[in-house]
Amino acid sequence: MMRMLVTRPEPDAQATQERLAALGIPSAMAPLMTRQTLAANLPMAEGFAAIAFTSTNALRGLADLEALSPFLTTPAFAVGDRTAHEARQLGFVSVTPADGTLGSLVTTIALARLAGPVFYPAGKHLSGDLAHALAPHGLMVVTTPVYEMVAESRLDPEIAAALSAEDFGAVLFYSRRTAEIFCALAAANLTDAQRRRLPMLCLSENVAAPLIDNRFSRILLADHPSEEAMMALALAFAREQTGP
Repeated sequence: MMRMLVTRPEPDAQATQERLAALGIPSAMAPLMTRQTLAANLPMAEGFAAIAFTSTNALRGLADLEALSPFLTTPAFAVGDRTAHEARQLGFVSVTPADGTLGSLVTTIALARLAGPVFYPAGKHLSGDLAHALAPHGLMVVTTPVYEMVAESRLDPEIAAALSAEDFGAVLFYSRRTAEIFCALAAANLTDAQRRRLPMLCLSENVAAPLIDNRFSRILLADHPSEEAMMALALAFAREQTGP
């Protein structure tokens, strides 16, 4: 069966590779970002009506800072099921998952009719503004960056060579920034014809946008912004290429 390329950061890249292997799909990893925990002046947990997570990396950042304990009884709102699961694993008592997008998280928090501000431990590079989105609902959000995703400066030479040789049947993308980094590092080494031929499996339209801008035209989107939907997309695509 065709080999796919996983571009997400560790440890998520390894988890995705293992799930692909369970489906019989071989893959290689090329994490295009590395998480770094930031020194953060965190607010006191008292007084917050909720804490919001748009990424498991925020949970890992708080854990690295040894700052989870004061917030574990604060009602937590997670962008999707996977982030919610990790929050529960780390000890959060009350966790409400949204449907996988920032918009669904905003709606979920707004419908909770909170009586106080929301703490938002976030990444340094935000793909969406939770504070701005919740302001019309009368909610104040305190945003504190607790981690940064640092872009790789180059592709691994073996990965770059395999891309040029068209050895990958598809590339998986889970974030817009990862797609942007891929385009910056790899696009110049691929001909227009290669870009048209290389299938890109993307979590959402937003993730796919930089690829389209860089003339990658074979774009496939997951039915839902979740790992389960990405795996379903990968399996369906692999079977379509090679037969069941």
